[in-house]
Amino acid sequence: MTVRAIEPGQVAYSIQLPVQSLSTVFAADWERAAGPAELVRVAKAADRWGFFSIGVCDHVAIPRARAEAMGTVWYDTVATLGLLAGITERVRLLSHIYVLPYRNPLLVAKSFATLDLLSEGRVILGVGAGHVADEFSALGVEFDKRGQLRDEAIDKVIEAWTEEFVEDIDVAVAPRAVQQPRPPVWVGGSTWAALRRAAERGDGWLPQGTPPSKMPEQVSYLLEHRRNTRGDEPIDISAGTPWIHVGTPAWEVSPRALTGSPDAIAEPLRKLAALGVNNLMLALAARSCDELEDQMEAFATAVAPLLA
Repeated sequence: MTVRAIEPGQVAYSIQLPVQSLSTVFAADWERAAGPAELVRVAKAADRWGFFSIGVCDHVAIPRARAEAMGTVWYDTVATLGLLAGITERVRLLSHIYVLPYRNPLLVAKSFATLDLLSEGRVILGVGAGHVADEFSALGVEFDKRGQLRDEAIDKVIEAWTEEFVEDIDVAVAPRAVQQPRPPVWVGGSTWAALRRAAERGDGWLPQGTPPSKMPEQVSYLLEHRRNTRGDEPIDISAGTPWIHVGTPAWEVSPRALTGSPDAIAEPLRKLAALGVNNLMLALAARSCDELEDQMEAFATAVAPLLA
């Protein structure tokens, strides 16, 4: 049974939070001198301006060989979402994404059920298989089995949330989540295998690095496999946006960035929505925390109303 997080017909907008992951691929310069205070400011702004969710990444141990590109600062996902649960009221708390093969699924079920209880029912468990082989090695997990481990863990987490006792080992996982029958599970990844897993096991799909040009093909494949395996059960579909700056930026941004008037920005986003995308993971170009908050307000008040 699918658990919908987004109301039918709604085009939601979300943000993966700054500061909590300092990868050189996407972190802005200002984030490197920032910390929890700025993280809290952005989460409160998302809550204030009607963002659907705030996302926190997941890596445990960055290998030396990957440190230059990935950075080494990645906040713990559950601890960070726990902090943000206490300072927000409406915005959903999304793990974007949580690497299930690293963990015992009963621990995952307990952590996120507790987080759902403490946040009064705002958790979305975004999950993935992971991709850094040396990180798996450091944690004593077989990299080649990551897909199988992810699939088994999704099933076990859902069982622990929906049944009083997990059948094969006869143990209970409590407290119970507020969301019933359970919190939503969104499956991450953009390989064909990940798309199949999202269609078969997920309530939603979180693409990882899919460019807008590839979204039609991937969404079509996802929906076809969904119909073949789950019939008419709906699925929430996210899409990462290009860099966005509402208005004319005072500095040089990516040539592929969406800038200018609200309608100029909304037009390509409406094309994503027409494919079936109902959650936009925004990439907002900004040079400071103040500017990011201003961009969040500008998008929410000027662009979002044009997406419906």
